[in-house]
Amino acid sequence: MTSEIIHRLQFAFTVTFHYLFPQLTMGLGLLIVALKTVALKTNDRHWDQAARFWGRIFAINFIFGVVTGIPMEFEFGTNWARFSQLSGGVIGQPLAMEGVFSFFLESAFLGLFLYGEKRISRRMHWFSAVMVWVGSWISGFFIIVTDAWMQHPVAFDRMPNGQFGVSSFWQLLLNPWALLQYMHNMTGAVVTGAFVMSAVGAYYLLENKREAYGRIFLKVGVIAGILSTIAIIFPTGDLHGKYVARHQPAAIAAMEGLFHTEKGAGIVLMGQPNEETQQIDNPIVVNNVLSFLIYGTTKAEVTGLDQIPRDQWPSALPLLFYAYHIMAGLGTWFVLLMAVCAFLLWKNKLYRARWALWALLLSFPLPYIANTAGWMTAELGRQPWLIYGLMRTSDGYSNLVSAGNGLFTLLGFMGLYTLLAILFVVLIYREISHGPEMGVAQ
Repeated sequence: MTSEIIHRLQFAFTVTFHYLFPQLTMGLGLLIVALKTVALKTNDRHWDQAARFWGRIFAINFIFGVVTGIPMEFEFGTNWARFSQLSGGVIGQPLAMEGVFSFFLESAFLGLFLYGEKRISRRMHWFSAVMVWVGSWISGFFIIVTDAWMQHPVAFDRMPNGQFGVSSFWQLLLNPWALLQYMHNMTGAVVTGAFVMSAVGAYYLLENKREAYGRIFLKVGVIAGILSTIAIIFPTGDLHGKYVARHQPAAIAAMEGLFHTEKGAGIVLMGQPNEETQQIDNPIVVNNVLSFLIYGTTKAEVTGLDQIPRDQWPSALPLLFYAYHIMAGLGTWFVLLMAVCAFLLWKNKLYRARWALWALLLSFPLPYIANTAGWMTAELGRQPWLIYGLMRTSDGYSNLVSAGNGLFTLLGFMGLYTLLAILFVVLIYREISHGPEMGVAQ
């Protein structure tokens, strides 16, 4: 393997593992606020205990997110030195602000929420939950701003030495790509939080224990789930997809397996992209739908890969195609499942419908897969560019770090993260087994 491939694999592995944790904290932050709001209004101890329980789950995820996120900061210098040297003047600012909001605002109020309840008023405890949510979402925003600039660079100047500098900080923050990507990403985080909360509620009811908490988790999880699974398709996914089609036509063509420009282009539900023959093998296609989704008319022409120079095609085209279809397919399942569960909840039949509870319980890993596939779609679609249209990936890695050194550290990360994964599962299992009543006099 070349040094470039090793560096890409190492960063891909570390960032994928890392994002397993913040996607749940960002999703749970909003749901914890919902639990605390009901508790504040009703003075029901079950809702209070439910919020504290998910606060402990949040804290575990937050800690693991910090531990796995720190190495990525160093990888910018060790694995992507040329990229950092040229773009540090731009990406350094939002990354620094992310650290401020994550380590100071979010962590400070998380400590207050977990350990300060007996020392502060109930309204202040509710406010601390709100600030934990706000901190996590602001932190996520600055990360999205950084990635969005690589996807759609705006508000920059090119210095005589080749480095990039910010021409307008506000334009950088208000990058249209960032705003659309942020809405879509945070909705995906809520989907993860909703499914995890619903799964724990389903588990309690299937085991015939902690029924009061199981009902609360299901009610909040399913309501948040149906709203977020719809929103992640429309409007957030729809708007973001149209913007990608306008500014990254190669990405959309590869995602859809559209090798040839077509009027009235169809959407491929299933198939295998064949780069040699430049067609989809064994396709299942719905005619005219792609043109309609992008341009609002079934007669519109959609640019295919034949109109794009071959050296600007996404370098991992089959993987991009499959990642996109996994994301879209799971998104469809999420809407269907949550719609059925929301109907059962409305009819007051969900708590006794064991088949639906099993479906929710077994589906909890799927949002993690869908979010990972979504990020793969975004990052693979940008290739072969590291900064779209400005710097190729092959020009940004640290060419003085050998493939052997990169592989050694990659294997080290894999071993260390395996141990972290085991520890994480043990801690989460302990919390779920002890339940929301842990540490409370009965």
